Amino acid sequence: MHPLNPVYTALPTTIFETMSGLARAHGAINLGQGFPDAPPPAALSAAVMRAMADHSQHYPPMAGLPELRDAVAAFYAREQSLDLTRDHVIVTSGATEAVAAAILGVTAPGDEVLLFQPAYDAYAPLVRRAGAMPVFVPLHPPHWTYRRDAIRAAITPRTRAMIVNDPLNPTGTVLDAGQRALLAQIAVAHDLIVICDDVWETVRFDGVTHRSLLAEPGMAARTVKIGSAGKIFGATGWKVGWLVAAPALAAVLAKAHQFLTFTTPPMLQRAVAEGLGDPALIAAQVSDWAASRRVLHEGLAARGFAVLPGPATWFTCIDLPASGIARDDRSVAEALVREAGVATIPLSALWEGAGAPRHSVRLCHAKPAEMLIAALDRMARWRDALERDAKKWEPVFRKKSRENKDSRPECDSI
Repeated sequence: MHPLNPVYTALPTTIFETMSGLARAHGAINLGQGFPDAPPPAALSAAVMRAMADHSQHYPPMAGLPELRDAVAAFYAREQSLDLTRDHVIVTSGATEAVAAAILGVTAPGDEVLLFQPAYDAYAPLVRRAGAMPVFVPLHPPHWTYRRDAIRAAITPRTRAMIVNDPLNPTGTVLDAGQRALLAQIAVAHDLIVICDDVWETVRFDGVTHRSLLAEPGMAARTVKIGSAGKIFGATGWKVGWLVAAPALAAVLAKAHQFLTFTTPPMLQRAVAEGLGDPALIAAQVSDWAASRRVLHEGLAARGFAVLPGPATWFTCIDLPASGIARDDRSVAEALVREAGVATIPLSALWEGAGAPRHSVRLCHAKPAEMLIAALDRMARWRDALERDAKKWEPVFRKKSRENKDSRPECDSI
């Protein structure tokens, strides 16, 4: 047999599939993979049924239904003051497909693409599959900030693009105005296209409306903005996403999209178009997730776990050392799912190369309150058992250390 594609043969199973598989095998509560347990809003489900009854279920236009493209443009005009038309919008089968189309559309073999770590694990394989090279730039905890010197040091004459995820998965952190300006200035100065993975743009709990790099000076023609109905409405299985870019750029991205999934189910597109026109529906979703986030954060604090700052997404990260757990994140995640019955995601799994942060695990808080409380109780019992074991063995270790010291032969001085 001829060799298979090396990008995929060398690729390990994603951490999300690994941890979800362990959760199933051990009957664990799955706070690892990021999805809400609740169904999408009833109004959206009703809209799907109406669309199935009243409209065609055959291939919609490749670029998306005009109704949804118009609704996306209107949504961003209302929420983010962006001046868009349907010609800026290409509908995709989920945001990951949008990321793939964007990478394929803007890069060529031999190009380099800046990726900021920790990063969603699809970016690097998609860049490599396009024949380009990912170049990793570390973000700096605890706020996971972008630093001008680190970015500039990573740029070469072959750098073509950068991928910016805001709010950031897995940390839940958000760009401030200064960070947005910094990234825009670098992109303009070095003639880079910026692929903005903005899928968490509405899932924010800090009271500040999302602003895209698309709105920064000089960025209108060099930004690809990616959105997701799955994240806005908690409908992850629907796989409805979109690309937003200047019409000339969007037309090229559409050519990449047409040979990936070509189209997206029309009944889902119609329902999403209806949902985007209802601000109260979106606000209610965020309110529900804010409530479950409070349950998790208050429960963690009451049980002595330390939370890292992160005002957005469905995710909360625990600071392990500050929570009294002196182990690395991967071993903690493995032990939690096997011994405590709770699946989490270690942050180091979303980092490639040296310097990975090993002090934090990620939990999904978009779950029912009773599930979160049960998981917290299991985690607390597991950590308390660790502490008891450490205290039990501490006198033994001290004794062994003294015995080893006393039995050492004396050495001549050198």
